[in-house]
Amino acid sequence: MKKRKNHSADFKAHVAVEAIREELTLSELAKKYGVHATQISTRKRAALDNMSSAFERRGRAPDTPSPADIEKLHSKIGQLVVERDFLASASVQLLGTRGKKW
Repeated sequence: MKKRKNHSADFKAHVAVEAIREELTLSELAKKYGVHATQISTRKRAALDNMSSAFERRGRAPDTPSPADIEKLHSKIGQLVVERDFLASASVQLLGTRGKKW
């Protein structure tokens, strides 16, 4: 049984760039690099889909939450803290501490 080949990211990128150039067919590229044509087309599609991320501004967070979302999450945290404290005190009243401190 053959062991799978693990190609580096540089190798995958190089093959994808050659596929984008379209100087050789997929079958010719597959024969040249020893990989399946389906892998080449998958890597080509992934390279084209993710190419726009190379030109985004650096330092900018891609999905920054809005202030309304942050406020909503803070209120949810507060609600959960109140519920936890209530349930902790209720369990002490019902069951006693049983040697545990909260």
